[in-house]
Amino acid sequence: MAEMLHGQGIATVVPDYTLAPAVTLEEIIRQVRAAIAWVYLHGAAYGLDRDRIVVGGSSAGGHLTGVAMADDWQAEFGVPADVVKAALPVSGLFDLRPLVDVYVNEWLGLDVPRAESLSPAFMPAARHCPAVVVVPEHDGSGFLDQSREFAARWPGAELLVVPGRNHFDVVLDLQGAETPISQALLGLFRGLA
Repeated sequence: MAEMLHGQGIATVVPDYTLAPAVTLEEIIRQVRAAIAWVYLHGAAYGLDRDRIVVGGSSAGGHLTGVAMADDWQAEFGVPADVVKAALPVSGLFDLRPLVDVYVNEWLGLDVPRAESLSPAFMPAARHCPAVVVVPEHDGSGFLDQSREFAARWPGAELLVVPGRNHFDVVLDLQGAETPISQALLGLFRGLA
């Protein structure tokens, strides 16, 4: 992805965050939002355009993209409400409540109220954050349903179902600029001009 974007004159920043169960999901979300704020506040020193921040991620990163798109955190980090200009969540879970009853909750430790509070589906939508919600054709039904519902709920979002791909290989399409997912991402950048 970084090579493809570089070829289009777009820089890529890949933030890291501590994984559960070493930290809570709240802390993971805080770390991702802090990384976005850092790019906004300090990125110019590295040649980054702070007014063209587009976020994206796959699977857990799709969830984190959703929480970055929300309109309830920016003031805490000293950045404008529209710091995230556009987003490309891929195969994300936008409603975490189903995780309460599955094995991953052994290390997430969620109850229903916490799961709901950490779900992008229930966070306030940003006033202006265009998004392409991507889900592969052969993803699990939960990912397909949640992606459709989130795209329908998010103002101005488009849904992109990538044919022939699954949860794990859909991101490989970001290697080339001509694939539907890359064209969607590049279109988000073009929309910022």
